[in-house]
This record gives sequence, structure tokens and C-alpha cells, in this order.
Amino acid sequence: MGFIHELHPRMKTLIALSGSLRRDSANTTLLRAAIALAPTGVRIVLYEGTDRLPFFNPDIEADPPPAARELRALLSAADGIIVASPEYAHGVPGAFKNMLDWLVGCAELSGKPVALINTSARAVHAQAALAEILATMGWRVIDAASPVIAVANRGFDHAHMAADPALAGPLLAAIEALVQASVEPGVPS
Repeated sequence: MGFIHELHPRMKTLIALSGSLRRDSANTTLLRAAIALAPTGVRIVLYEGTDRLPFFNPDIEADPPPAARELRALLSAADGIIVASPEYAHGVPGAFKNMLDWLVGCAELSGKPVALINTSARAVHAQAALAEILATMGWRVIDAASPVIAVANRGFDHAHMAADPALAGPLLAAIEALVQASVEPGVPS
């Protein structure tokens, strides 16, 4: 039996959120590699609707648009969340921050374990900002599931990333730590 199945017999679903809208984003490519590496008993789904979300408006938060409702339902049903985001001007990309704003009032996400993967060792400002934003939202950032996996400027596709032990090893360890945190809510952040 696989590692994950031994932890918990039910299939675990993790939702992957990329902070980039770029077609060839290193962050999205790394998340696709995570999908390819998912152990037995783990399903990783890449959310691809960030560009369909309207600008956040608190006036319509009580009755959000369909894209925001779908996002909230998807994440609420997940066992954990994997986030990988680039850094723009020392901050979080606007479209990604807008997506997070639609989730601020979603009580079902409080305590949800999250892996915060950084694909560039230089992107410390966005990483710190995201950690603060997610903690403020009540999400539980799991340190053991939040590595720096430097993939920037390597030009790999997701299959090459999944086959490269230097990238696949820490990525798989992050997935396993996130699943462990979803099974054992007392696992420290």
C-alpha cells in the first residue's frame, strides 16, 4: 500500500492554486508536476478559473457570482490546498490576490492546511506576503509542506520536473506533509 493510503483509507483531494495567469508559468508547471507525482490515494486538481473571477466587491459578497461560488465550493470540499505564486514588484500578483479576496469570508476554509511552494529563492517578499494573507484568512500554512523549489528559468515542462529528483523529491515531500496535516489536524504549522 502507498504512504498516503496507510495514513487514511479515503482518497485525499488537494486543490492546486497557481498565482500566475501566464501560459508557461513555472508555478503552474510545477503544480502540473505535482499532479503527475501524486501518490496513490491522492488526487490533485489544478484550479484554472482565476481569470474568470470578477473584481472582488464586498457589496456582492453575500450573493457572489457563479465563478466565486464554484471556487469556494471546490476549496471547501478539498482536504488541502497547494499554492505556488510568482512575485511581481515584491508582491502577490493582482489576479491571485483578487481570487484570495473572494475567499476571505469563507468560514469552511478556516484551519484548512496549505502548502506554500516558492519556485524562486529570490521571491521572498511575495512568499512572506502570502503567508501573512493566508494566516489572516485562517488557513494553516504547513511549514514542512512549504519548500523553496527553484525552477525559474529552467525551461522544463511538467514531465521533466516530475522526473528530476532535485525537483520531484521536495515536491513529493511537500505533498506528503500536506496530506499528513490534513489527516492529523494537530500537526503544527
